[in-house]
Amino acid sequence: MSSKDEKSHKARHLIGIDIGGTGIKGGIVDLKKGKLAGDRFRIPTPQPATPEAVADVVAEIVKELSTREGAPDADTPVGVTFPGIIQHGVVRSAANVDKSWLDLPIDSMLTERLGRPVEVINDADAAGLAEARYGAGEGVDGTVLVITLGTGIGSAFIFNGQLVPNAELGHLEVDGHDAETKASAVARERDGLSWQEYSVLLQRYLSHVEFLFSPELFIIGGGISKRADEYFPHLDLRTKIVTAELKNDAGIVGAALEVALHHKLAK
Repeated sequence: MSSKDEKSHKARHLIGIDIGGTGIKGGIVDLKKGKLAGDRFRIPTPQPATPEAVADVVAEIVKELSTREGAPDADTPVGVTFPGIIQHGVVRSAANVDKSWLDLPIDSMLTERLGRPVEVINDADAAGLAEARYGAGEGVDGTVLVITLGTGIGSAFIFNGQLVPNAELGHLEVDGHDAETKASAVARERDGLSWQEYSVLLQRYLSHVEFLFSPELFIIGGGISKRADEYFPHLDLRTKIVTAELKNDAGIVGAALEVALHHKLAK
């Protein structure tokens, strides 16, 4: 590969890191393809998951990825997801992580720790952004809602390919309850519901969201999306509904895409 080709090859590669409750994983993302260039690298989330401990793991993952062939240059920005609301680079919610994260300027903290620019995005937003650009929402105009069914209900609101950040649609009230307490994947297991029984609750939730936002497309993610054939047939919606395509790589890809968009490294 010539030096010119190598430079072009590197320019479309960025590192994405996905911080989760049980594991922190990262990869080198090929922004042209919307796929990982090589394998993911994962380290268990430290317990307790304090900012300092998590930052150390993120730094370790970035260091490992930076040694790989085709890795971006050492001063290239890094994208990171976080399981909470991120507003202007500051953590505004920390439901499933250590409370010491609240009100922490996470962008600047990780930028200082890594010695390179870092942009942090909500984990569901990252997955939604990736899905809209490279997955099931590619080329869809109007409102696309990516809904992840897991421990709770995560959501990403995309309009004409642009992210509307921190749309916490899992916390909408439906029938007097926080929606995710009844319609998440964990709620189905907790209450011992059959797929048909669960689909009634999911129908109530999605119908409510559909009425409020009139989306062009629902994209359903989370582990439960693998069983979509068990409950999709029982749903009656005006909106087209499909399963997510990027699976476990969506957060990593979305983190890299967000930092590329922020620093105008991708169109």
